[in-house]
Amino acid sequence: MALVALGVSGGIGAYKAVEVARGLQQRGHDVAAVMTANARRFVAPLTFEAITRRRVATDQFAPGINADIDHIALASSIELLLVAPATADVIGKLANGIADDFLSSLYLATTAPLLLAPAMNTNMLSHAAVRSNLDTLAARGVRVVEPGDGYLACGWVGRGRLAEPEAIVAAADGMLRGGGAWAGRSILVTAGPTYEDLDPVRYLGNRSTGRMGYAVAEEAAARGARVLLVSGPTALEPPAGVEVTAVRSAGEMHAEVVRLAFDAGVDAVVMAAAVADYTPAAGPQAAKIRKADADLVLPLRRTPDVLADLGARRGDAPAPVLVGFAAETGDAVERARAKLVRKRVDLVVANDVTEPGAGFAVETNVATLVSDAGVEPVSRRSKRDLARVILDRIEVRLGSRSETA
Repeated sequence: MALVALGVSGGIGAYKAVEVARGLQQRGHDVAAVMTANARRFVAPLTFEAITRRRVATDQFAPGINADIDHIALASSIELLLVAPATADVIGKLANGIADDFLSSLYLATTAPLLLAPAMNTNMLSHAAVRSNLDTLAARGVRVVEPGDGYLACGWVGRGRLAEPEAIVAAADGMLRGGGAWAGRSILVTAGPTYEDLDPVRYLGNRSTGRMGYAVAEEAAARGARVLLVSGPTALEPPAGVEVTAVRSAGEMHAEVVRLAFDAGVDAVVMAAAVADYTPAAGPQAAKIRKADADLVLPLRRTPDVLADLGARRGDAPAPVLVGFAAETGDAVERARAKLVRKRVDLVVANDVTEPGAGFAVETNVATLVSDAGVEPVSRRSKRDLARVILDRIEVRLGSRSETA
């Protein structure tokens, strides 16, 4: 269907690139492998040659090819340049226009879109230089398949391992097919907790880490959507290519979400943030509240209901698709049904946070999707996998509404 240049750079994840090549072929694409010098320390070019049935490009100055300069010839024929794994070194070269090998020269010579699958040590991934280079590439329209969390080759445990081959193949295939349901669409995602300040020292908060919302944002970006992420305080690194607005309080969350949901004309809103229901009635104290012998009585008032206000403002209009979350400690499905009707939304993701492997500060989740079509249990899985399920359901609604528009 399409010719893909698969750039393989020097990381332990290079062995997974063999499965990426095979996965692309299974989807009907032709693959031409391009290997850096360091990549050949991990995997032999002969492996890719056997899989792709093409000569592997390794050296732009190899003898005998000057009559047909390979990186120019390949640049004009490919429909996608995919780099997996993309090391910090290669990302830096591509961001800054350095062309000192076949792969980096190919990037400058081609007009095909670029998809990166970064893989590196956790600290390298979070380094300001690497983040800046990824942001530079994202501003040019480069898409990223976000790395996963887990055991790294260096012995650390954290974020930075190459995404699974099937996720990389799916992202590449989506780009080659025009982005599918998300081509030209945008989504607003909220994530994390809100902090309601009591005084300059203390605040009311909750246990949310932001992982679920960030997983939705990452998956939506991988599918080619424009992603607006409104995030409460969290230690997570924002996904590359995502437009982030940082907020602290429920009031700030409400103001930004309502503004972006309608002024930016998004196609869907996923409210994964754990927004505080109450905030100090008089606002934060200017000075620290001093400890006394008597009990402290703290009057609280309700915060604005972001999701309900979105539903009321949208009314019977077809857009945006509205998705809420219901983190409960019992009767999650029944409460989700009530929220679905009361807040006039399309889908509620309900979960009981007391279940093992569900809720806050864990990598997995167990959920039930509640909509006007019924109830759909989703077994325990990674939050990224749950994000895929949620976005699949949103895609169905986007498609049906496009057909009736």
